[in-house]
Amino acid sequence: MKENPKHIRISEYNYPLPDERIAKFPLPVRDQSKLLIYRHGEVSEDVFTSLPEYLPAGSLMIFNNTKVIQARLHFRKETGALIEVFCLEPIQPNDYVLNFQQTEHAAWLCMVGNLKKWKDGPLCREMTVKGFPITLTATRGECRGTSHWIDFRWDNPEVTFADILEVFGELPIPPYLNRDTKESDKETYQTVYSKIKGSVAAPTAGLHFTPRVLDALTEKGIDLEELTLHVGAGTFKPVKSEEIEGHEMHTEYISVSRSIIKKLIDHDACAIAVGTTSVRTLESLYHIGVTLANNPEATEEQLHVKQWQPYETECDVRPVVALQKILGYLDRHGMEALHTSTQIIIAPGYDYKIVKAMVTNFHQPQSTLLLLVSAFVKGNWHTIYDYALGHDFRFLSYGDSSLLIP
Repeated sequence: MKENPKHIRISEYNYPLPDERIAKFPLPVRDQSKLLIYRHGEVSEDVFTSLPEYLPAGSLMIFNNTKVIQARLHFRKETGALIEVFCLEPIQPNDYVLNFQQTEHAAWLCMVGNLKKWKDGPLCREMTVKGFPITLTATRGECRGTSHWIDFRWDNPEVTFADILEVFGELPIPPYLNRDTKESDKETYQTVYSKIKGSVAAPTAGLHFTPRVLDALTEKGIDLEELTLHVGAGTFKPVKSEEIEGHEMHTEYISVSRSIIKKLIDHDACAIAVGTTSVRTLESLYHIGVTLANNPEATEEQLHVKQWQPYETECDVRPVVALQKILGYLDRHGMEALHTSTQIIIAPGYDYKIVKAMVTNFHQPQSTLLLLVSAFVKGNWHTIYDYALGHDFRFLSYGDSSLLIP
């Protein structure tokens, strides 16, 4: 049985990050960010537009095409108190697409800001959407951990919940930027290829890509494909426990088309992942395939990847075989895409199955994303971060990028 990372001390994944090294805004031209290249232990640097030069022709590159939703809604009480309702994930209906299409009622799991000022009764807000005057109400239901069930209702069937968020929602930029959302963030905090609404945080490694970089990758003979993982607010959740065993990973929803599974099989289950969200999705696919290898009749709920599953199950199934099991599952159920969820934690001790290289930004100290990077570079993350800190790299969501090839 492989090493279990539950007793890793998060304090060993700390480094000094001065506030001035956190990029508060993106560069004027996305693809002019710096690119740190880590190859087989050696570190160098370049500019992001040079990325295609470092990748082998014929490889498969996977992007996360999720789109950040304007998930923060503000209500003012008659007392003057401002209440923020931050939509985290849909509950009723619990499918993102269906929920966004609702025309009278939608329920979400939400974080509530200034909760103590919202004693009882619904919150109301008058608004005009698509030329229609409507009243939006928010009613608080049961508490679930640090979040609440919130029922939204509005009085015009011409207006969808997506329309309401589009007009009155605010884009949730990361809390560590310590600033208000600007109009420019609506464009700069989305990848140029974002399509599927559902994230409350951007898959930030993708923010560096421009049409010219994507064209250059295609010209190099690199196969570009997209999957979807909706990034939850839990991505910013700090690890509070001394050992990571005490940290509960958030659930994130994934959607992977049949054609991508086939493409991965054609590439011998090897991929270059753009961002940690693509990494988490691709590696989760392997463990879903292992579940199906052990239980071909597994239900959709049983395909959910639990936090510690990779460390507690014998994983002697070859990656290509695991992917073939998923393809068989889709065929048996007449499905064009796999829709499921993952809580996977990737930490030192994890054995990567599909991801052979990754493009990623520089992550917060003591974060689960730093654990994921450390697992990928066999514990050598200090080399990468010391170089970045010593060579004027910009950190976090709007910061610079790295290409990691272990």
